[in-house]
Amino acid sequence: MQFPGRPPWLGFLPDFLFDVDDWPERYILKAWVLALVPSILLSVVVGLILHPQTQPDLHLNGVGNILLVVVASPVIETFILALVLAGLTRLLSAGPAAAASALLWGLAHSSAAPAWGLVVWWPFLIMSIAYLTWLHTGFLRAIFVTVGIHALHNCFGVLLAVLLGHT
Repeated sequence: MQFPGRPPWLGFLPDFLFDVDDWPERYILKAWVLALVPSILLSVVVGLILHPQTQPDLHLNGVGNILLVVVASPVIETFILALVLAGLTRLLSAGPAAAASALLWGLAHSSAAPAWGLVVWWPFLIMSIAYLTWLHTGFLRAIFVTVGIHALHNCFGVLLAVLLGHT
């Protein structure tokens, strides 16, 4: 196990998430699915229960804006995530730091649309764990893996928005 001190309360997550894979691309795909499927389910549940009036406005009109959401945002947010986790792991062990990071990201995204924060905390939990799992292999490798998960997640959201005509 590569994740530094996996707490028992994260035992419901699959083992692969806490281990470095020989193929980072395979890890990225598996972690993306683990982030995406529950995120979709959370989105449906939040929509059914809260009937949110505001949705995040991503301004997906044009290739430049789509590239911002799919490429630039994951890179920028991953560097911020790395800074947040560097601070949190000075105060907390890895598991609580990943959970606190996810909650902070949920709060940050709630400022754009309140219900959005209830959905995005999950993928940020997965990305925070992935970052901390891969960090011992090198900072840039941890960044690469986390950006990959995040970019795929955003790409799926953009594709869905375009297909549903929400651009």
